[in-house]
Amino acid sequence: MLQQDKPNDFVVATGETRSVKEMVEYVFSKLGMNWADHVQTDKKFERPEELDYLRGDPTKAKQLLNWKPKYTFESMMDEMIEYWLEHLQK
Repeated sequence: MLQQDKPNDFVVATGETRSVKEMVEYVFSKLGMNWADHVQTDKKFERPEELDYLRGDPTKAKQLLNWKPKYTFESMMDEMIEYWLEHLQK
């Protein structure tokens, strides 16, 4: 981005949509735990105007910069889990 001749705006994203629930399910399953035994939800805290899908579109970065995501959802979650397990064991 910084080496471009002209300044431009780019979205750096995977282009995928994931929910918080999917993230929680993935992390808990990696830890050998059932998320439903530890997580409670309350409808009163849900936002009535929440967008159904939030997704960054990296098309321009891919086309103009030949960029591609380094991380997948799973690899990012795995790296975060590994970091916190090591950090909490110290």
